[in-house]
Amino acid sequence: MSSGPHIIVFANEKGGTGKSTTAVHVAIALAARGARVSCMDLDHRQRTVGRYLDNRAATIRSRGIDLPMPRHATHDGASEDFFAETWHSLITDCDFLIVDTPGRDDPFARTAATLSNTLVTPMNDSFVDFDLIGQVDPDTFQVTRPSFYSELIWDARKQRARADGTTIDWVVLRNRLQHIEARNMRRVSDALAQLSKRVGFRIIPGLGERVIYREMFPQGLTMIDAREFGSMGIGHVAARQELREMMAALQLPEVTAGEADVPPGPAVPGAAVPDVAA
Repeated sequence: MSSGPHIIVFANEKGGTGKSTTAVHVAIALAARGARVSCMDLDHRQRTVGRYLDNRAATIRSRGIDLPMPRHATHDGASEDFFAETWHSLITDCDFLIVDTPGRDDPFARTAATLSNTLVTPMNDSFVDFDLIGQVDPDTFQVTRPSFYSELIWDARKQRARADGTTIDWVVLRNRLQHIEARNMRRVSDALAQLSKRVGFRIIPGLGERVIYREMFPQGLTMIDAREFGSMGIGHVAARQELREMMAALQLPEVTAGEADVPPGPAVPGAAVPDVAA
């Protein structure tokens, strides 16, 4: 991995899809492999990723333990200069930049999507969530047309291809599968398969609906930190397997430990580089 940091943007204009939880787990999983990881939280209102990692840093200090820990910063939600400066800082000496976006339309999220290498759209397996990316016939459940959001991502991919020839890998990540009624799951699966051929995304499995993910937030822990849990129950083991399968399906580039510094990746022009704390 020598062409610059790999930018992974988690984007969905709906809330409640597990976007921030998934982003943190991907960031920690990559850091645990020895990659240099930075995180940027664009949701200055919720600030879930920022608070998650703040909690993790506090746990590291209070317990005196060593855990993989990305650098991170939160955008102020308004300043273009702050966005550009923070972006430049976070991609410096970095293998992966993980960007979490708000669950609403946001101009900085659109910019981040255009700069991404991997664009991840988590969704729950329901037609309520599917409606974000496509519309279906109410009787046949056949896809009738892509939604505005799919068109937005299509435009972002065209912009990136024109800018530097990069192909953005758009991944639709299906969260919370096991709690969906079987017939509805098949209908959603069929609709996703139809739409993926029309607008060009990949479909992969994500994380389940498990209480453990909510319980870990106050301490900033993830399923990567198994040794901090003591004895692991069946739910822990299943969650770790989900995470392994998701990471494999993302098909992210490998990082060699001790690799030389990577050059800057996609950048927002005209900004100085501020200090960003770990």
